[in-house]
Amino acid sequence: MTVVVIGGTSGIGREIARFRAERGDKVVITGRDAHRADTVAKEIGAARGLALDLSRPREIAAALASVRTVDHLVLAGISRDDNSVAEYDIDAALHLVTLKLVGYTEVVHTLRPRLHDGSAIVLFGGQAKERPYPGATTVATVNAGVTGLVHTLATELAPVRVNAVHPGVVGDSPYWSAKPDEVLAGLRARTPTGRLAAMRDVVDAVDFLLRNRSVNGVDLAVDGGWLLR
Repeated sequence: MTVVVIGGTSGIGREIARFRAERGDKVVITGRDAHRADTVAKEIGAARGLALDLSRPREIAAALASVRTVDHLVLAGISRDDNSVAEYDIDAALHLVTLKLVGYTEVVHTLRPRLHDGSAIVLFGGQAKERPYPGATTVATVNAGVTGLVHTLATELAPVRVNAVHPGVVGDSPYWSAKPDEVLAGLRARTPTGRLAAMRDVVDAVDFLLRNRSVNGVDLAVDGGWLLR
């Protein structure tokens, strides 16, 4: 089976690629930097790396030209953004909107002829769409847009399945693990399970969405019930 992980050189994307390579799948990972993508691919094994920048959608088709067949596609490329209405950064907003909504769509457009009836796609959103915070103006809007994108892609690409995973705070991810202990403790206290999501939890959720043949057009939250409090 061939798995393409867009944004597979770090964080959760890398863990997904490693998990599938260890399972014996052929994995293609992408990252903005060609050298890093190649290095990470070699570290993972059973993988190859390609340079691709989601924020430069006109270059995506050429970047993916060597990919022939796609069984599973994971769009895990994200960008952290802190943008408010009061101090609105238009360039930052355009970057994130382009990366996730236009970039994700162009990847699917490019790879569509290489998908087959049994293929499946997972897009990455996030729980800021449900619980915005100061500075989440663009993040919340774009992640809500991922839901709309899932619905239209699942309709247009049928019978190819398209779903989204929306992680909450992933405690052992590179971004969150660098936060002070008191910040993480406060977040755990607000989570009904008493623990934050881990990268392995998100990997497991993505694997479920890719493999379950009856799950389609779904937004799956992986947050330990954080939104309940």
